Amino acid sequence: MEIKHAPFFKTILSVVFLSVTVFGFSQSEVIPLWPDKIPNFRETNEKETQSKGDIFWIYKVQKPSLEIYLPTKSTATGKAVVICPGGSYSGLAYDWEGSDIAKWFNAKGIAAFILKYRMPQSKSVIVSHEAPLQDAQRAIRLVRKNAEQWNVNKNQIGIMGFSAGGHLAATLSTRYDHQTFDPIDHIDTQNARPDFAILLYPIISMKSEITHQSSKDNLLGQNPTKTLIDFYSNEHHVNNNTPSTLLIHSSDDYEVPVSNSLLFYKALQKEGVSSEMHLYPYGGHGFSLAIGKGYLQSWTDRMEDWLNNL
Repeated sequence: MEIKHAPFFKTILSVVFLSVTVFGFSQSEVIPLWPDKIPNFRETNEKETQSKGDIFWIYKVQKPSLEIYLPTKSTATGKAVVICPGGSYSGLAYDWEGSDIAKWFNAKGIAAFILKYRMPQSKSVIVSHEAPLQDAQRAIRLVRKNAEQWNVNKNQIGIMGFSAGGHLAATLSTRYDHQTFDPIDHIDTQNARPDFAILLYPIISMKSEITHQSSKDNLLGQNPTKTLIDFYSNEHHVNNNTPSTLLIHSSDDYEVPVSNSLLFYKALQKEGVSSEMHLYPYGGHGFSLAIGKGYLQSWTDRMEDWLNNL
């Protein structure tokens, strides 16, 4: 079909594009997690890589970041969640366990921030196991520092993680005050304790009988010390300051056994931490929003109820 009056047509397109740019109709914004100086980092020839198949994967993260998804001000509840996608500590299932989840939160009036955290075995990381926790601590502090700008209540900022990202979220929940670097700016003076935690089919323990072996190898190396294994076995570090926690897992998860969630729930209950757990008979591992998987997909309804009653 021939389009007449092309100059006018181009003008309309220009106006539309300008409106999108000026009035901020874009879905999200990405900001660096750290300024120029990143702790526990060295310059190498390693490059970040991406794979765009059924799931959008990111590997070898060099510059950790937060992708910001904000609900409209008229629907904002003041709650915020930092999302840690999973990927065995070797990569990030960035859309499957990141942006898809962030959009769900926005529809409920909750601000969401996807954490693109460093992988432990990256050549650019100096002390492998410390990098993910450093990035998670920084993410909570960054959201808390900018809470007013992002229309967030600084006392309603939670952490969420899937699989290995669930391990990172659980580690932050129990070791938020563990110092692995000297503060580099005023943001690092903020409290890194999340106000709540949501763990989806999480790896909790590094103990060989229940852990996910490849995640353990990627985080701790092939021959970790007992001290390191104990430090990253989160069931040992729950106390009465651990934030309120929601656990979601399926009983037929043969990659990350449901005993991980059971162990953490037991530790939370022992310390009197408000917690809730939902176990499903099927779903396997890595089901994300579980769209089309029967009543398993109602897990988000349980999460919404839980968030509304915190």
